[in-house]
Amino acid sequence: METDPFRIRDHVADFDVIVEEIVAASAKARETLPMIADVAYGDGPSESLDIFFPEGPRQNLPVHMFIHGGYWRMWSKREYSCIANTVTRAGAIAVIVDYALMPGVRMKVLVDQVVRAKQWVILHIAEHGGDPSLLTISGHSAGAHLSTFLFQSSTTGSSVNGALLLGGLYDLLPLQQSFLKAEIALTDDEVAAFTPLGHSYDPSCRAILAVGENETRPFHVQLDAFANVLREQGVPVSIRVIRNRNHMDAVRDLGVVGSETSDSLFGLIQYVARGGRR
Repeated sequence: METDPFRIRDHVADFDVIVEEIVAASAKARETLPMIADVAYGDGPSESLDIFFPEGPRQNLPVHMFIHGGYWRMWSKREYSCIANTVTRAGAIAVIVDYALMPGVRMKVLVDQVVRAKQWVILHIAEHGGDPSLLTISGHSAGAHLSTFLFQSSTTGSSVNGALLLGGLYDLLPLQQSFLKAEIALTDDEVAAFTPLGHSYDPSCRAILAVGENETRPFHVQLDAFANVLREQGVPVSIRVIRNRNHMDAVRDLGVVGSETSDSLFGLIQYVARGGRR
């Protein structure tokens, strides 16, 4: 019997062990890093974010937003506090975002929430020592999908200088026939409106599309397709295939200082902080 390539648990033998490692690392980050928890960016119960700071003075620091995955229907910002390890080591403020979960709300709500979270950062992060003109973003899996809505083209620009998208979902159509059909039941209208392949992007945002070498084929195919869309629109894009990593240990490594995934994020933040200079 053929397994569903989108059902990650079926393809990652140590899925639960990796999740436990991520949760433990996040708990440690919350205990050891300077932070402000549960800052509201809206009025809803899920509309909050956690802010983590590097040691030292807080003035005009680079800012990085992270959006977690979970196929839009599980996990929260608390499980992914560990990403702040890499962000703060790069000398930046880490903003880890929460959002509502499907199927309790529809995709439109999630997209609106992350866009408003970005607007909160732009308007208020200076109050916490951040420089909104040095904003970068990242996301994993469904979080990478949601992150694409933060650097779309507009008349005023996206205000995002760089994006690292890891294990992302850029074509929602195949998910309608996946195990998610029973869990979130994406509609035809949602597929049409919220598939990143059909949108336009800000050419001033540097994009890194990353995928674990051991991820299932659709994640590689979708990355290539999205990279082509970005290139055609003049967005500077590079591809990273993370050696010997799957969908779960790749994101675990995003918070493990010195790992290949962490180094990609560290480099992006530092690149923007230096004004686009290596």
